Amino acid sequence: MLECKPRATASEQKLESNDKDPVDPKCYREAVGSLIYATTCARPDICWIMTKLSQYLSRPTKEHWIAVKHVLRYLKGTLDYALCYCKCADGLHLIEYINADWASSTDDRRNITGYCFSLTKTGPLISWKSRKQRTVALSSCEAEYMALAATVQEGLHLAHLLNDIDETCQYETVMIYGDNQGAIALTKNPMNHQRSKQIDVRYHFIRTEVCSGRVVIEFCPTTEMVADFDDKACD
Repeated sequence: MLECKPRATASEQKLESNDKDPVDPKCYREAVGSLIYATTCARPDICWIMTKLSQYLSRPTKEHWIAVKHVLRYLKGTLDYALCYCKCADGLHLIEYINADWASSTDDRRNITGYCFSLTKTGPLISWKSRKQRTVALSSCEAEYMALAATVQEGLHLAHLLNDIDETCQYETVMIYGDNQGAIALTKNPMNHQRSKQIDVRYHFIRTEVCSGRVVIEFCPTTEMVADFDDKACD
């Protein structure tokens, strides 16, 4: 792939399971494993596609192998991309963007949770994740609410970690931006509704954190949602 033609995007297709044109799983796993390492260390922009590709490690097909090569072609054209950390004149605050797709997988209809954290409004990311949810959501609101639960857990962990690292800066409040007004309303309203009564109780701990003031959840328009790259294919 050293002489391959670069691509402008990391992915262009929705992947699904099939038994047509199987490929060597060993080579596929080696390539995907290497790309996951890059994703974890410095390339959040390929988070979503690597989450999808890693679901087919047991029986990869030609379609999946083409998608892996597509990612490599994208990296060839973006080798100079980097997360640049520099001194900031403004104060540091834990800021997070959260998003989730809904029923995008044709295999099991489970959703992808995507979130990313930074310490300034326009600064580089310090933490990010794209992961398939454990259960099938019955609505986009429920999918976003389940994603919020995972995000709040990570946010509280980072707040404790940063407070231990630097005692002069107290990260007492985690600011979370989401683009689903229904999910945001659920975090503030303890009432059970027809569309939310089936949501597992383990996700409702968000309300406790919001009421305590440790977590603040605000609306962010979809057009300004930074976490879009973590949960769906983006142009």
